[in-house]
Amino acid sequence: MALKAHALYDFLAEAGNNELSVKEGETLTITNRSIGGGWIEAQNSRGEVGLVPEDYIEFGKQLPSFPGAAAPPPSVGNVASPDLSIFDSYAPAASAPAQYQVDAGALSPQPGTPDTPVSPYLSSPDEASNGNDPWSVWNSDPSGGSNNNWASNPEGTQTGSAASQGHPQAYQGPDIYPYPYLIDYTGADCDEWDDEWDDSTGGYPESESGEGGAMQRGGAHAPSMKISLNKFPGFSKSGPELYLLCKQPAKGKEKLTIYMGEVGPVWSYPETQLDCVVADPKKGSKLYGLKSYIEYQITPNTTNRPVNHRYKHFDWLYERLLDKFGSAIPIPSLPDKQVTGRFEEEFIKMRMERLQGWMTRMCRHPIVSCSDVFQIFLSYKDEKDWKTGKRKAEKDETVGVMIFTTIEPEAADLDPVEVEQKCEQFSRFTKAMDDGVKEILTVGNEHWKRCTGPLPKEYQRIGKAFQNLSSVFNSSGYQGESTLTDAMTAAGKTYEEIAQMVAEQPKKDLHFVMETNNEYKGLLGCFPDTIGVHKAAIEKVKEGDKLVVAGKISPHDKVTMAKRVSTMSYSLQAEMNHFHSNRIYDYNRVMQLYLEEQVKFYETIAAKLRQAHSQFTTM
Repeated sequence: MALKAHALYDFLAEAGNNELSVKEGETLTITNRSIGGGWIEAQNSRGEVGLVPEDYIEFGKQLPSFPGAAAPPPSVGNVASPDLSIFDSYAPAASAPAQYQVDAGALSPQPGTPDTPVSPYLSSPDEASNGNDPWSVWNSDPSGGSNNNWASNPEGTQTGSAASQGHPQAYQGPDIYPYPYLIDYTGADCDEWDDEWDDSTGGYPESESGEGGAMQRGGAHAPSMKISLNKFPGFSKSGPELYLLCKQPAKGKEKLTIYMGEVGPVWSYPETQLDCVVADPKKGSKLYGLKSYIEYQITPNTTNRPVNHRYKHFDWLYERLLDKFGSAIPIPSLPDKQVTGRFEEEFIKMRMERLQGWMTRMCRHPIVSCSDVFQIFLSYKDEKDWKTGKRKAEKDETVGVMIFTTIEPEAADLDPVEVEQKCEQFSRFTKAMDDGVKEILTVGNEHWKRCTGPLPKEYQRIGKAFQNLSSVFNSSGYQGESTLTDAMTAAGKTYEEIAQMVAEQPKKDLHFVMETNNEYKGLLGCFPDTIGVHKAAIEKVKEGDKLVVAGKISPHDKVTMAKRVSTMSYSLQAEMNHFHSNRIYDYNRVMQLYLEEQVKFYETIAAKLRQAHSQFTTM
């Protein structure tokens, strides 16, 4: 049987990668479906054979391959049966280890509560209209004011298993950046794509030309969001109550210490700051050369021994860190995935720079950098050691809100009222900073476009105008004006040189301002979920008296809940202080660099203008 398929989107083949370009609506004959990695081999009507992304096509009927063969019965639609295995991660709490069990009756829904799962991020239609704004949940107050009423979600539904799976508003790449190769394609989360394939796609409205297939594949740039589909809403509790009421927290060697510093609770920092260098990208291949990928060399300062990783390995590390620490520590997303242009020099350079920035930020975090999963990523000895470390990390049970069981504050319990006030203040600050960062990105983008577009052209026109006038003077035939015309020609060329300098300058200074603010835009986008876990826990403790009266928890459970929410408060404040110290360092560094490069830029221009000025005689 020859299996036919129709192309859903345009796909442009990558040169030298055994791919086949297809047009939307084109009919293809499937020649090999067992390629793997999210690809299939197909033949077009011209007889050309190559690889096509499986998600770019829909299968039709199998056609008889010999005369008289009966065609198979029609299928119901052309959509394959969905793979529901992704929902296994949202299994009820009964599947958790015994020491984490929570009394389901204590926190079961009130009568009349619908069992329909609700998106943890979109609790109202109004929020859905806010796109990718992570702060929109706080701005949806019907009265028009700022809504910081965390009590509106006491069950912590927005900080449940979905929050541990991924931050929908985390770093989405530069929404505004002038160079095409610096644009990342974001969109619907494509879990069905094989993890062997380095890059998936999504929609990006500013980049339609030449990227039609990439833009349409995930739909009309749908927000990247993982929704918690709770199979047993009456018994599955994935919010902070899993930690607040667990009967027996795990007792392992992993302990995260928090002590009181000059600014309040702070993490225990290692004596030696971990750092690493991401460099030397090399192109590799698999499937007997049918598929290619880029591999990066990462060298940590602790061993000075390089290890090699592909982008999919970085993605694996991100998912593990998010699962393990996401309830307590904002984990910004990786640079986004991309389909086309993955092997272009500029794109590889940009991705390597952003991976370096992401790794540096993770290395600077005292908890993330010391974790087993991060250490195995940086310092595995051989392939066997890497696979063993991966399996161990994937079996780690201390994930999600259970990470708080490993935290040990070295001080008395905190006053919940005071903690709540500090939390509100930090929420307002990060929301305001998020607005300020986006403003810098908007202004910086406009300035970049001006520096690489109309502004150099203006300098070029001035330079050409001076040189043209000099040519006119030369045509006069008047003796003794060569000094003037030569000086005017030199001045015109100076302005052309200045035009070139203006066009190149953003790469030397503004680039670093934009990259730093892009990093912080992603980091700030993670804070609503992390803070939400803490707020949901506080609200649950506030309900303690009612739960005791109702007989759902014991007085001892209430005391335990209060003590554990204090531990969560220590964690949040330690993370707040870590964020502030890094923010001060980062912005001090990037502003110094920006102004230093600006000074060099204008000093160079001034020197060129002085040189041009000196060629004119004083009369």
